[in-house]
Amino acid sequence: MDKSFTKNEKNGNGVLLDGAPWKGILKFALPVFLGLLLQQLYNTADTVIVGNFESEDAMSAVGATAVLTMAFLAFANGFSAGAGVIVAHLFGAEKESELRRNACTSILLMIGMGVVCTGIALAINKLMLKYVLNTPTDLLEMAVVYFRVYALGLVFQFGYNIVAAVLRGVGDSKATMYFLLIAAFINVGLDILFVAVLRLGAMGAALATDISQAACCIAGFIYMVKRYPIFRWKPKELTFEWKFARNALKMGFPMALQQFIVAVGFVFLQRAVNGYGKYMTASFTVAMRVETYIQLPASSLQVTQATYTGQNLGAENIDRVSSGAKQTFLMSEAVTVVLSAVVFVLAAQIASLFNLTDEAMVYCVTHLRTTAILLPLLASYFPILGLFQGADNGFKATIVATTALFVRALTTYTLCYLPIMGYRIIWWNTAFGWGIGMILTWSMYFHGGWKKKWITKPMTEKSVEVQNEIDT
Repeated sequence: MDKSFTKNEKNGNGVLLDGAPWKGILKFALPVFLGLLLQQLYNTADTVIVGNFESEDAMSAVGATAVLTMAFLAFANGFSAGAGVIVAHLFGAEKESELRRNACTSILLMIGMGVVCTGIALAINKLMLKYVLNTPTDLLEMAVVYFRVYALGLVFQFGYNIVAAVLRGVGDSKATMYFLLIAAFINVGLDILFVAVLRLGAMGAALATDISQAACCIAGFIYMVKRYPIFRWKPKELTFEWKFARNALKMGFPMALQQFIVAVGFVFLQRAVNGYGKYMTASFTVAMRVETYIQLPASSLQVTQATYTGQNLGAENIDRVSSGAKQTFLMSEAVTVVLSAVVFVLAAQIASLFNLTDEAMVYCVTHLRTTAILLPLLASYFPILGLFQGADNGFKATIVATTALFVRALTTYTLCYLPIMGYRIIWWNTAFGWGIGMILTWSMYFHGGWKKKWITKPMTEKSVEVQNEIDT
């Protein structure tokens, strides 16, 4: 392996190859969790500050763009995660040269994709908000302004995600937490300045997000180059190699597709929500923010499980993958159940933080309590999707996501006609979607198809196969 990755450096940065699986997973997952928490905090800051210092309509306008931001974030997260899994495989297999060249190509690829996505977002946002999402007329112009300004920062979002994925691939999950801490402080400070002081409204919140993402991206690149000599490319080494780009796109496509399908599914859900008026839209905006927080343990364990699986399969430790998956499941369920109980009890107090009107508050409290009851379903299978991704079986995760979202959308538009449901299906559709997702995921896991390509040959040949895949 490269001299940059000595044994001490590996242990110091949370590499998952050694020791009891649950200890390595927990050690790696905690910084990922804190990083995701910080990311959500500065996203929530937009909602809280706009809602308290501007208006509920402005807050709803920000929330109305959530589906579009999810769609573009799907590409940033998905393709970056795919590149990160390749890095994890190569790191576990100790393939220094390929790791270095893959990382360079992946970074250039993702920055290019960020520029392209910015252009697309600016071109289609009004069309999507008006005709596809059916955004209420009195919210439309604010939503358009917010998203256009937000879209200008997409290139930084793509840049940060690929740096974070590469660092996680080599076992460093702590650094990304620090970058997001910087971004969170900058975002909250600028939100207060632009929204509360300068009264720039939703546009000010978007501008604050752009600046904080730029700071996070720049800090990530500086750290990566200074901390790891292997990533100190000379100008002549900054080359784009299509064979590596194809590998990154191939690995990342199922992950990006999975997240994109989630975003598309939420197009239909958001449209249904908007059809019940602006109070339901405001309630849904707040409830989805809170739901994201309760999902963080499962989400961070999914990210960890993908890296853990990739490294251990690259190092030919397939038994550790299975034992790690079972231990990850137990951790995910335990933490989620505790958080869900807290949200159920404190639902009214949590909703009151967003300065909702009385009508929106009634919807929101019920939504939060329903989500708290049902979220352990999601936590029971979500981390296992990371195992599929790390084992180069990302399409299994895509199948689960597609089916779960299809069921949620189908039940939303059909069961709403039942007198016992009506608008309440906006909250209860997750029971059907997450329930199906849990059944599918564990059926696929116990069937064992995810590991067939890794055990059909002697594992010593597998390392050669990984190498040949990358070279060809």
